[in-house]
Amino acid sequence: MTNLIIEFLASFLIWFMFTGLFVLWIIDGKIKKEQVLHALIAVSLVFIISELLKALFPTLRPFSINGRHPLVFWIENDGAFPSSHTALAFALATTIWLHDRKVGWIYMVGALVIGVARVLANVHFPRDIFAGAVLGIVVSFLVEKLHVRLKA
Repeated sequence: MTNLIIEFLASFLIWFMFTGLFVLWIIDGKIKKEQVLHALIAVSLVFIISELLKALFPTLRPFSINGRHPLVFWIENDGAFPSSHTALAFALATTIWLHDRKVGWIYMVGALVIGVARVLANVHFPRDIFAGAVLGIVVSFLVEKLHVRLKA
């Protein structure tokens, strides 16, 4: 049972977080649409940057080294550093937190859970999670600093 929970959190929780973005988009109010736009820009940039870093600094995943089976729905063959899942989750969480602290804290907990689950699932080392979290947070702050505003 524990393995199924880890597999769910490591593989699918990120998609529930993205679904929450669409809920925020549907809610009336310019700030919600602006929040979603910032989140989409941040996660797009984070994905590109993390994939570039993986290509520049290829690293083995824990399951490649320790021989234990990873606890994820699909096995990734790219590099481990940084964790793209964690980077995306923290970019999403930080962007939402910058706009709405209450909802943002829920997303931050979700991002942290994803990072821990990725380590427990044997697909990342703690350093991969830390780097992904830092990358997601920094990019979100930069996107917020540029502050793309929607026309009313």
